[in-house]
Amino acid sequence: MTKLELNNRYFKWMCNLVSDFKLKNASYKKLLAHLHQIEFYYILPMDENRLVDGVYFRRRFLYEEGIDIPLGDEFFEEPCSVLEMMIALAYRCEEQIMTNDTIGDRTGQWFWNMIVNLGLGPMNDLNFDIRIVDDIIERFLKRDYEPNGKGGLIFLPNCPHDLRDVDIWTQMMWYLSSEE
Repeated sequence: MTKLELNNRYFKWMCNLVSDFKLKNASYKKLLAHLHQIEFYYILPMDENRLVDGVYFRRRFLYEEGIDIPLGDEFFEEPCSVLEMMIALAYRCEEQIMTNDTIGDRTGQWFWNMIVNLGLGPMNDLNFDIRIVDDIIERFLKRDYEPNGKGGLIFLPNCPHDLRDVDIWTQMMWYLSSEE
């Protein structure tokens, strides 16, 4: 399998994890592909864990798809993308925190909630504007969003804390706690 084939298969696998829950049944392939091209970086030290989760998510893909490549392969050396980080975060939330056999898998719900919170909901394939997406993601990565998280991954309208100073995992736990 070539590097391109492996990367394409990985992208499709990730998209399938969140495709069961879409916004107005529109296609978002352009948005997802672009998010996979943007490198995730962090400002708060604890957010390094989100980067590591994103890269380790590749191991899950290889395991589930029965693909055997050595850990030193360049597939593991690529930077973590914003898409990987977000899907890995949504997956971790569902698998480790919110699992509910009665409700079913909500990985897509957590992911698309983050897309909407960022302000990317309108960016389906018919309305995709790369400049707007880049601006939104840059503001998110630089933590240049509202103190309540509006414009970031997590929006907590009545949060007493400035979410710009709180790592992504803690933001997500507060959000999930507010959803119960």
